[in-house]
Amino acid sequence: MSDPFDLGAYEEPQAAAPSPSPLAPDWLDALNEPQRAAVEALDGPVLVLAGAGTGKTRVLTSRIANILGQRKAWPSRILAVTFTNKAAREMRERIAALVGPMAQDLWLGTFHSIAARILRRHAELVGLNPSFSIIDTDDQLRLLKQLLAVEGIDEKKWPPRMLAAAIDRWKDKGITPDKAGVGDSGFADGRAPDLYRQYQERLKVLNACDFGDLLLHNLTIFLTHPEVLAEWQEKFRYVLVDEYQDSNVSQYLWLRLLAQKYKNICCVGDDDQSIYGWRGAEVGNILRFEKDFPGARIVRLEQNYRSTPHILAAASGLIAHNEGRLGKTLWTALNEGEKVLVRGVWDGEEEARSIGDEVESLQRAGSRLSDMAILVRAGFQTRSFEERFIQLGLKYKVIGGLRFYERQEIRDAIAYMRVVAQPADDLAFERIFNVPKRGLGDATLQLINRTARAQSIPMLAAARILAETDELKPKARSTLRMLVESFDRWRVLLDQLPHTELVETILDESGYTAMWQADRSVEAPGRLENLKELVQALEQFENLGGFLEHVSLVMENDAGGDGDMISLMTMHAAKGLEFNAVFLPGWEEGLFPSQRSMEEKGTEGLEEERRLAYVGLTRARQRAYVYFAANRRVYGQWQAALPSRFIDELPGDHVEAQSTQGVYGSSAPAGGGRFGTFAYDAPWLTAERNLQSVGRTRDSQGRTIEGSAHPVANDSSAAFAVGSRVFHQKFGYGRVQAVDDNKLTITFDKAGTKKVIDAFVEKA
Repeated sequence: MSDPFDLGAYEEPQAAAPSPSPLAPDWLDALNEPQRAAVEALDGPVLVLAGAGTGKTRVLTSRIANILGQRKAWPSRILAVTFTNKAAREMRERIAALVGPMAQDLWLGTFHSIAARILRRHAELVGLNPSFSIIDTDDQLRLLKQLLAVEGIDEKKWPPRMLAAAIDRWKDKGITPDKAGVGDSGFADGRAPDLYRQYQERLKVLNACDFGDLLLHNLTIFLTHPEVLAEWQEKFRYVLVDEYQDSNVSQYLWLRLLAQKYKNICCVGDDDQSIYGWRGAEVGNILRFEKDFPGARIVRLEQNYRSTPHILAAASGLIAHNEGRLGKTLWTALNEGEKVLVRGVWDGEEEARSIGDEVESLQRAGSRLSDMAILVRAGFQTRSFEERFIQLGLKYKVIGGLRFYERQEIRDAIAYMRVVAQPADDLAFERIFNVPKRGLGDATLQLINRTARAQSIPMLAAARILAETDELKPKARSTLRMLVESFDRWRVLLDQLPHTELVETILDESGYTAMWQADRSVEAPGRLENLKELVQALEQFENLGGFLEHVSLVMENDAGGDGDMISLMTMHAAKGLEFNAVFLPGWEEGLFPSQRSMEEKGTEGLEEERRLAYVGLTRARQRAYVYFAANRRVYGQWQAALPSRFIDELPGDHVEAQSTQGVYGSSAPAGGGRFGTFAYDAPWLTAERNLQSVGRTRDSQGRTIEGSAHPVANDSSAAFAVGSRVFHQKFGYGRVQAVDDNKLTITFDKAGTKKVIDAFVEKA
């Protein structure tokens, strides 16, 4: 019998044929029916809707092996693209196991790596030399900063990161400078398109491009030089794409152009797992595949090999509430397993304690920590779990990010605290000496260092001396004097203010908070949330010294290296991973789904948040735990928290709902107590049913109206006139500004203007 991988019959015999390793004769038999259909449908466009845990990588690698085994194309005429180097390496290793050394000849890699190879062949067509450099983010920001300086644009008001984000968005959409609209970016009063043009011209002078250029230049070449496009269309007889739901507009256009001749394009993806809209991914790319490629075959992979039936049914019931999806229902042949546990707790601390207890219980039962993960919506949520695990002696690792106290903004804030508490801490002083930027450069720092060493005094003391001499230029001397005076002032306040207020004062008066508020990068909101979480962490300690000692001990806790460790990460970072037990804390309105996402994107944002919940649930093999807290600290204030609407959307037959002792209080009467009728004696809970029980309701437009965690004794029929002075147990004293039936608009003395229910206030 002839070897299916004997390349002698291929149409490009001039290339030396590698010695292939024959496939196992039953390799196709190892596939289920839909997988096999996707692997054998080699001619024409194919969309493989691969649900979570359904074996999409096996389909991709087997499909490539089948193309080669059927002698449909030479390896060098197969293009396979994915999004990460890790995925590309894994795919190449799997293909090599099937077909041997031929895998080396495939055009297999990330979008950017393949685009870079093509661009080096035709660089001169876009004004570059083939030896062009690819700059990173730091170089990009440095170049943009230079442009802003030349144009006289204040970088404090218009940060380079904001311009970089606007340019990246244009490139993700395949928009060149001549097509960039003024209304597409509010940067510098409409000057962004011209700055984009100057940036691109400067890159050409430097013979460089950024990552966005790799695909953008490819598109420019293809659209302006049809003979080049025809060459590459002929080159790639088969095109395969992994994670198609994560593609942006540029990637989409690039793929469409390359596949237009043979139309043998196979896109594998899951519209229900499109969670990267914030970085340019367009779920619409996968939704319109049939329109882009008429006659396309759709293959649904629905048999899940990862999770139990209850977990899959809960996730499927949740995602079914999305309208923008092609639709599929996951199923499994595995045993029934445990239902998804939904647990209500009193607050964030109780949430961390409860999860820590459950982790220890699983560990005692024989589970490894490495088989468990905590998936959060926002990075700041990890702190409470890190603290708890350190107390319990449980080893952990933070995936896709730093541990809480290792993050830049936290280290900076703690450095300020250390200098205030201990003026001789030179390392801390040196860290924040010019953070935020004050115009104190390296020369000033070196002079302070020399003075400190010469006189054997701390750097802050040396700075105090130099602030009163003529060794520095007047501007630097004045700035340094203001910094020294600030530290002196804060040190006096150390004994006068609660340490939490002092830290907030330091962050505000130093300009550190304002620095991140002005930063328009994607990371900035998360950094601000982390700073608020830091202030909240301070409340657990009697004074600033106690907190700083705690941080030192935490930093000594070595969570690195190998070993058995539980994983902490965001749900975004968890995509593609799986664990036996998954904990999903913080399922509350405003936190998850994210209020910011819903406000910025409306229904589209809500549906992406729901897809994120689906991804979180489907990371679990055997156990999934969903937590929500009745109270949550937000911006330093306690707020009654609503259970996430996603909890209400989980099908009750596959969920076990419970609360930990203490949510209601050990002596709370059935159906009453602090949370009124908020109890789990009904078959299932609904968010609307429980709004009033946590002190909130909705107005006619569905917007949440604030109440209180517990209503005050009050005659609900009492009339509140505009101008009435009232008292609210949470917000304090205020004055009624408007009355709408039983809903009052009140301007509170300290909490600002809020809508509340009249039953939650009393006349003052």
